[in-house]
Amino acid sequence: MISSAFAAEHAAEAGHAAVPFYADPHVWVYIAFLLVVGLAFKPVFNAIGAALDGRAAKIKARLDEAHKLREDAQEMLATYQRKQHDAMKEAEEIIAHAKSEAERLSKQAAKDLEEALKRREAQALERIAQAEAAALKEVQNVAVDVAMSAAQKVLAQSVSDAQKAALADAAIADLSRKFH
Repeated sequence: MISSAFAAEHAAEAGHAAVPFYADPHVWVYIAFLLVVGLAFKPVFNAIGAALDGRAAKIKARLDEAHKLREDAQEMLATYQRKQHDAMKEAEEIIAHAKSEAERLSKQAAKDLEEALKRREAQALERIAQAEAAALKEVQNVAVDVAMSAAQKVLAQSVSDAQKAALADAAIADLSRKFH
C-alpha cells in the first residue's frame, strides 16, 4: 500500500498517467530492500541470539559460582560457629575445673594452715612447759642456794669451831663410804 501510494504520488507529480505499481523501479528497489533485510535479519538475529545466549550462559555461570561461593561461605560460617561454640564450651569447662581446683586448693590451704597453727600451738605450749620447768628448776636452785646460804649462816653462828671440825671429819669419812 505504501508503495502504490508512493507510485500514485510520483505519477501525479510527473504528470504521467498512472503506471501500474510493478512497472515502477522504486517498488522493486523497496522489495529488494525488504528481501535483503529479511534475509539478513535471520543471520543477524541468530548472531544476536547467540551473543545473548553466550552472555546469558556467562551470567548463569557467574550466578552459579556466586551461589556456590555463598554456600561455601555459609558452610565456613557454620563451621566457625561450631568451633566457637566448642571453644566456649571448653573454656567454660576449664573455668569450672579451675574453680573446683581453686576451691580444693583453698580447702587444702585452710586445712594445712589449721594443722600448722595446731603444730605451732603445740610447740608454743611445749616451749612454755619447758620454760616453766626451767623457771621452776631455777627457782628450786635459787631456793637451795638460799637455804644453803641460810644454813651456813645459821651453822656459822650456832656451831662452834670444835663442832665444825668434827662435822667436817665425819663428812670426809662418810665420802669414802659413798663412793665405794
